[in-house]
Amino acid sequence: MFYGITDLTTFVLGTIFIVLLPGPNSLYVMTVASRWGIAAGYRGACGIFVGDLILMILSATGVASLLQTTPALFMVLKYAGAAYLSWLGIGLMYSALRTWRSPAETASVSKPLDAARPFRTALMISLMNPKAILFFISFFIQFVSPEYPHPELSFVILGIIVQICSALYLSALIFGGTHLAEQVRRHRRLSATATGSVGGLFIGFGVKLANATLV
Repeated sequence: MFYGITDLTTFVLGTIFIVLLPGPNSLYVMTVASRWGIAAGYRGACGIFVGDLILMILSATGVASLLQTTPALFMVLKYAGAAYLSWLGIGLMYSALRTWRSPAETASVSKPLDAARPFRTALMISLMNPKAILFFISFFIQFVSPEYPHPELSFVILGIIVQICSALYLSALIFGGTHLAEQVRRHRRLSATATGSVGGLFIGFGVKLANATLV
């Protein structure tokens, strides 16, 4: 047992699998990097890191129980998050439409909403998902021994592992997205189609979050 963690190997493998699942966080970071470069991509990634850290702290301090016992609060948070994701998706689709219709020489300057604020946008995407708070507490608790006298230390270590896995994955997406953008940017309508598709995915994530339940 490692600082109260009962099965570290299984936790790491499970974390890698979960991090690799597609979601709005990773999709947003990749989109930012592909459109505005590596530095912007990492600003978005930092927003995800800070958001996840806040969610982990909230889950460890009992907010998960509050959400479970206060369905109205859960509903408000999930609908606000769903609306925000959908708004981002609509912004991307509008940008794609402008790119499609614009002359080739001006298409590259078209930007969707919140282009200049990737950190804040990524932070909002991360925080406005109440299911994430429930996930962290339900996932972490499986690997913490109830007999260990300092469970908060176990939670800190598990949180660091999640952040490291997330950082490695988001870094791969940032550099991969930047490289892909260099190939796609030469073809204006292909770029517009890709941006519109990402916008559609964000709307889909919003619909999925709106239909989320406590169980």
